Formats: sequence, C-alpha cells, structure tokens
Amino acid sequence: MTRPEAATDAGWWSEVSRETWEDAPTQVIPAVRPEPAAPAAKQRAGWADVAKGVCILLVVLWHVIMKHYLQITWHLPAPIPGLWGFFGDQLLPLRMPVFFTISGLFAASAVQRSWKVTARSRIAKFYYLYAIWFTVHTVVLSMVPRFDTLAAHSALNVLEQLTITPTNLWYLVALAVYFVVAKLTRNLPVAAVLGPALLLSAIASAGLLAAPGNRGQLYQNLFFFLAGLRLKPWVERWARTANRRMLLVGGASYLVAMLGIRVLGAKQWFGVWPVLCVLAVVVGIAGAVELDRWARVSRLLADLGRNTLPIYVMHMPLLALLHAALLKPFSAAGTPVQLLLAVFLPLALTALLVTACLTLRRWIEAAGGSWLFDLPARRQPAREQPRAAEPTWDERPTMVLPQVR
Repeated sequence: MTRPEAATDAGWWSEVSRETWEDAPTQVIPAVRPEPAAPAAKQRAGWADVAKGVCILLVVLWHVIMKHYLQITWHLPAPIPGLWGFFGDQLLPLRMPVFFTISGLFAASAVQRSWKVTARSRIAKFYYLYAIWFTVHTVVLSMVPRFDTLAAHSALNVLEQLTITPTNLWYLVALAVYFVVAKLTRNLPVAAVLGPALLLSAIASAGLLAAPGNRGQLYQNLFFFLAGLRLKPWVERWARTANRRMLLVGGASYLVAMLGIRVLGAKQWFGVWPVLCVLAVVVGIAGAVELDRWARVSRLLADLGRNTLPIYVMHMPLLALLHAALLKPFSAAGTPVQLLLAVFLPLALTALLVTACLTLRRWIEAAGGSWLFDLPARRQPAREQPRAAEPTWDERPTMVLPQVR
C-alpha cells in the first residue's frame, strides 16, 4: 500500500530584508532564500483504522462462534456457549455497517477520479480478488463438505456464486458494485442518493425482497457505504467531538434498543433494523475514537485495520480445516476441559486465525504471490514512461472531500 502523498504547492521566495546587529548597526544583511517547506501531508485518521481493526476481529469471532464453537457437542452444567452466541448476536448491527461506513470514508478520493482509473483500481480489483479467493475457498471447502457455509458444489453453483449470489467473500463483490453506484450517482444530491439506498436497506432487512445467500447483505449495506462517502464531513465531525460520556450514553441506548427488539420480535419490522444499524455506527465510531486514545491498544488495532484483506479472505478456509480437525476431540472432551474451551475457545481461536492469516500473507508475498492480494500491474510499453502508482482505495481517507449538496 502506498502512503498519502504530500501536497506540492511550493509557495514564493522570501523577500529581502534588513536586520540590525548591535556590533554592526549599518550592516545590510541579505535575506536567506531557503527552499520552501512543503505543507504537511494529510494524516490518516487513526480512529478509522482502529474501527476497521475491531470490525475484522468481530467478523472472525462471529464466524468462529457460529461455524465452529456452537457446532461442538457440549456437556456442561452452565449455558456458557449460549452466552457467546448471545454476545455475537448483539453485535450484528455493528460489524458490517461500521465496516462499510469506514470504507465509504476511505473511498472519497477514488470516486472523484476518472472512470478509467476507478474501473481498474477499484471495481476490477475487488471483483478480481473475489474471483481468485472464490476459487481458493471452493477448493478448500470441497474437502470439508460438512462445514456450514455457502460453497459451490456444482458448475451451476459456481456460475451463480460468481454472478448474483456471492459467498462469504461478498464484501469484495459489494465494494465493486458500490463503487459503480457511487460513480454513477456522484453528481446527484445527497438525499437523492441516500434516500433510495436507505429504502432498499429497509426493504431487504424486513424480508420483503428475495435475497438468497449473501445477496441481502449487498442490499442492506449499500446505504452505509454511501453514507460514509457522502456524509464524510459530518462523520469526521462526530469523530472529533465524541467523548466517553457520549459513548456511554450511546452504548446504553443501543443495548436498550437491542433488548426491546428482542422482546418485541421487531427485527424484521420495516425500517427498524437500518435505524438500529445507524445507532450502532454512531456508537461504534465513538468507541473507536476512545480506543484510539489508548496508545498500545490503538497501535495494534490500527495495524489490523490496515491489513484487513488477508484476514478477510483467508480466515474462513483455515477455520473450515480447523473445524474438521477439532470438532470430534472437543465434543468428546471431559467436563473440565470443556469448561475451559467454553470460556476461552472463541477468543483463542480468533487470535490464532488472525495471526495465521497475517503470517501466511507475508510468506505468500515473499514467495511472489502478491497477485493474490492485489490486481497485477499492467505491463508498460517499452517506450512509455511508467506512471506513478495509484494510491489504494483505503489509503487516502482525508485528501478529497465529496461535494455535499
């Protein structure tokens, strides 16, 4: 990934001046003409990287809980597994809406570029990554057919999942589609863009639109990507003003709302889920700002936030293999061992998977496999001067603000 480029405004040379010295009152000192300093580059928003880092951890944790942990046959006197499942459920409105809001923030400069640039560096790139890792997932998951996730088992499945019903890699397809929508609507007023996107989210979350597989996630999260993109100044203003008191009040409101939805069975009431997700995004940003103030924690989370891709694309096949190897031993373990597993397994397995993904990424790139994580560069004609590399979509969140109408 490339770093944000500093601005190139050089300014003017300083004017000649006189300076009086005590030991030479009539001496004329010519002004020194130093090289003008370039203005400081825009700084990448630390809280945004922290938010992405938290979100990717929660995504992996959710998959660990749902696809492995709760599939274990437990023999326990306490409902510890149920508590982990309940915890994961409470974060459903937060994980992907926050992720897509931050993705929208980071896409502000990319959407302003030409179609030619955006089509290659964003749209083609994300679909290319989806196709590559879809192939990897399909091969690995064919070896563990009982693993509970969407996978292709026929040529028709392959065609469907490459086009209209994405697999658990749907986030990459969503980004490719969302960039197309953002480019097509970039000159429309904010209300004309966000209104239909919010309506689509409400319709999909209420179950009023056919959405097999992960297609519904594409419908529901478009609003949050576009909101991050089009409302970027307001999001950044909230991040600057959020404090611990606001976080506590917002967090309490979120928990009360989740409890109310659970008691009333209102999850699929029209418009309820998108509103809850908006509240979760507000609370999530405030939480990321607070975490960003803790230096050691923020450094770790921000580093994860800048390296979400390898974690996202590799953790599921690794989890499938671990599930095949560990399900029977864990199910047959005695009560003392199961008590330890019930308490610590989700966190331990999440940490193991994240570490393994980042380690594998380094090994793969060292072996020349960087094409697995980025669209290969086009070969330049021999006489053509190579162009400066385009910054990746998530490296310039504060350089260009979208026009707000």
